[in-house]
Amino acid sequence: MQLHIENETSPLKAVILGTAESCGPTPKPEEAYDPKSLEHILAGTYPVEEDMIQEMDAFAKVFKKHGVEVFRPSVLRDCNQIFSRDIAFVIEDKLFHSNILPDREREFEAIQHVLDKIDPNKIIRPPEEVHIEGGDVMPWNEYIFVGTYTGPDYPDYITARTNKEAVEFLREQFPNKTVKAFELRKSNTNAKENALHLDCCFQPVGTDKAILHKNGFLVEDEYQWLVDHFGQENVFEITKDEMYQMFSNVFSISPEVVVSEKNFTRLNNWLRDQGFTVEEIPYAEIAKQEGLLRCSTMPLIRE
Repeated sequence: MQLHIENETSPLKAVILGTAESCGPTPKPEEAYDPKSLEHILAGTYPVEEDMIQEMDAFAKVFKKHGVEVFRPSVLRDCNQIFSRDIAFVIEDKLFHSNILPDREREFEAIQHVLDKIDPNKIIRPPEEVHIEGGDVMPWNEYIFVGTYTGPDYPDYITARTNKEAVEFLREQFPNKTVKAFELRKSNTNAKENALHLDCCFQPVGTDKAILHKNGFLVEDEYQWLVDHFGQENVFEITKDEMYQMFSNVFSISPEVVVSEKNFTRLNNWLRDQGFTVEEIPYAEIAKQEGLLRCSTMPLIRE
């Protein structure tokens, strides 16, 4: 398999879609990886496996409709494998093995049947000090956008997933690209004040448009850089509540086709007004774990 990813929206040919099968019982509060999951664990509204399987099946059907080759992880017993974006990501023709929370390492092993199709020299494991997850990494043609947190209290945040060493590592790997880092707002306890990954507060769509949430960024100038880059008239600004619902975590099958959650009425109407085809699917149960459509995909090949 010849990997090829230059950006977030070119026509998709092959993707890994996570799985909700055998995702295990509701975690204990102390096992939560993020504040939104914790909120639903405590409220007794944490999603159940059956509902999440149905949501992911709806996503798989959309891929099939658009002729995309879909790979799924091998099912591990009692293991949450929904968010395949966390475990690896592709830029150009290289697949990077994320350095993720240690107890999620098994999830990477569950895509071995896909890795076997790839030239082993193109599979890269960053050094141990590089903390990085795919939700924070966005290739955008000559740019690589990276969400990070570099405060001295980085170790105190389970929600801080990509560090400054990761930014430097990507600069070394891609000297011909501009690696642009964005400081994200982190909270272990308040989901509305926490941008878990860059794709929780920003995402490009089409060739020149973007979904953005200002409060997800710690540094206003960095947020403003994105507004200026895409142009104010091309930016869909989402509210704090819409960020919480994961409005920016949609997924592009092509520059013309966006997969979105069916309840994102305001966003979906805007996308249609901009000329996009919007494939609406139910994904509100999976959203309770602070991840959505982009989080549960790992693109391998785009045209």
